[in-house]
Amino acid sequence: MRALIQRVSEAAVRVDGEGVGEINQGLLVLICAMKGDTEAEADRLAAKISKLRIFTDENGKMNKSVQDIGGSALVVSQFTLAADTKTGNRPGFSTACGAEEGNAFYDYFADALAQTGVPIAKGVFGADMKVSLVNDGPVTIWIDTDQWK
Repeated sequence: MRALIQRVSEAAVRVDGEGVGEINQGLLVLICAMKGDTEAEADRLAAKISKLRIFTDENGKMNKSVQDIGGSALVVSQFTLAADTKTGNRPGFSTACGAEEGNAFYDYFADALAQTGVPIAKGVFGADMKVSLVNDGPVTIWIDTDQWK
């Protein structure tokens, strides 16, 4: 799985002009299921994100997690994180899971993150979403579970 995590003051997602998910302080998690991913990887990724110390403490150091600050996570499916740009100018997405499997992993990951105690909001898998955010810092972290293999 691939995740792009952004520390945010607020974030929201809209589909067809309707708000479908919104958070205040916390994390915007853009998530992509890749071919060969497992539920164990999704569980480990959710646990890692919930404990990732990227929020500042009283000394201004990044030393607190989203759990520590009582923040939330907005989880948005983002198959384009699978983009292969090695050749040509048009990215390829053949390493991303297909729609049915990708949706299942998206839901599984969001549930796993919620089970860590982090309140979540979600986008709509496969929809044309409009995501707005105030990136706090900015702090943006990339995690690819392939690094753990």
